[in-house]
Amino acid sequence: MRNLGLVASSCGGLDTRFRAEIAEPAAARGWRLAITLTPTAARWLAAADEIGKLAALTDLEVRSESRLPGEPRPHPDPDVFLFAPASANSVAKLALGIADNQALTVVGDALGDPAVTIVVGYQVRDERSGHPAWQRHLDALSSAGVRLFRLDESWSTALQGLPA
Repeated sequence: MRNLGLVASSCGGLDTRFRAEIAEPAAARGWRLAITLTPTAARWLAAADEIGKLAALTDLEVRSESRLPGEPRPHPDPDVFLFAPASANSVAKLALGIADNQALTVVGDALGDPAVTIVVGYQVRDERSGHPAWQRHLDALSSAGVRLFRLDESWSTALQGLPA
């Protein structure tokens, strides 16, 4: 069983779509889920009573906070990361190397490692995609080997970017 680092940030629909359209189908395909959430995504999913349902899909802790010194690592190093949904804010931070939360830290640490596949399915408003820095963020990530795409009507399309 291959380890999938499943990362999510707060985007519209997270509380109703993340488990059903991304986490459950990934687990059904045989991935061992190592779920890491941004702090806001964790709050949203906790308020929607989704954290326990996500935890039921994996034998690993669903995390959003860093571990304390001396604590064991709660997740193995994933073979693949799927960051979906990724907000415009998270995409920008990842492109700039800003790791101000656990979710961005785990993906950022793997960025540029040719042995790790990183797929980012972002959700962005049309107005944001016209921002002058937006394309540069996408270009920076793409040049590091990240597979990028905009989430469409079905978030499960994010799984198409994963290796077979």
